[in-house]
Amino acid sequence: MSDPQQNPYSQPGQQPGQPGPYGAPGQPGQPGQPGYGYPQAPPAPGGAAPGQYTGDPNAPYGYDPYGRPYSDKSKITAGLLTLLVGTFGIGRFYTGHIGIGIGQLLTLGGCGIWSMIDGIITLTKSDATDAQGRILRS
Repeated sequence: MSDPQQNPYSQPGQQPGQPGPYGAPGQPGQPGQPGYGYPQAPPAPGGAAPGQYTGDPNAPYGYDPYGRPYSDKSKITAGLLTLLVGTFGIGRFYTGHIGIGIGQLLTLGGCGIWSMIDGIITLTKSDATDAQGRILRS
């Protein structure tokens, strides 16, 4: 029979009683081993609070709680421009979506239907973005 101190799953050169690369029951694993559970939201870069100016040119108005940068554009302004003068694509030009703005201009906002739906979606969507992919401020 085998020696009771000998672990059949140990690595070559491993000392008896030391945990393996993945740990052993009742023993901790190696340092830096990932934990279990849901991943946590990363802290805001630079240590700034969400929505606070950080001086970062990629995020002029800081970061949201999920670490996504805020835009310098307002969601309320974009939505109202799209609802009121969306037939000319003004709301999309405001957010920097030039191609969609030209499409709305040429079709007169889909005879007003496209621009009305687009304005409502812009106002109600929690993660509406500008042309650079930054989240519009509330």
